[in-house]
Amino acid sequence: MSIRKQREDANLDPITKTPGAHPVGTGIGAAGGGAAGAAIGAVAGPVGAVVGAAVGAVAGGLAGKGVGEAVNPTAEEAYWRENYPTRPYARGGTYNDFAPAYRYGWESYSRQPGRSFDDAENDLKLGWEKYKGSSVLSWEKARDAVKESWNRCCTRK
Repeated sequence: MSIRKQREDANLDPITKTPGAHPVGTGIGAAGGGAAGAAIGAVAGPVGAVVGAAVGAVAGGLAGKGVGEAVNPTAEEAYWRENYPTRPYARGGTYNDFAPAYRYGWESYSRQPGRSFDDAENDLKLGWEKYKGSSVLSWEKARDAVKESWNRCCTRK
């Protein structure tokens, strides 16, 4: 395996350069776990809510990091940059046109592992308008790229 490929697979932390960094997955997990822990701990009063939030955030962060391990954004971006021209839906467009759709696919899958694209499609369609930022693609134009990116992550479990 080449050194470059090893670095991509390691998903190095951008600051510390340690392998296995997944700040997005960890952050999402910590936020969700913290909220759930606070709700459960609230039964024991304010102190219970604080303790529950802390314990939930740690557990959620670890779970989110595990989900993040499934998708390496650096590798995904490199894959799609190289392969988008072979996709029929991308004819006449640039990588920059489709990059937000690919990213939306792999990030959305990371938040909902195990869910099929077909089951998630309505939520994805609603979320696209908010997510797409300055992308010029409508959902109809972005859909196939989002689906393909989602399914690529889904099949590598």
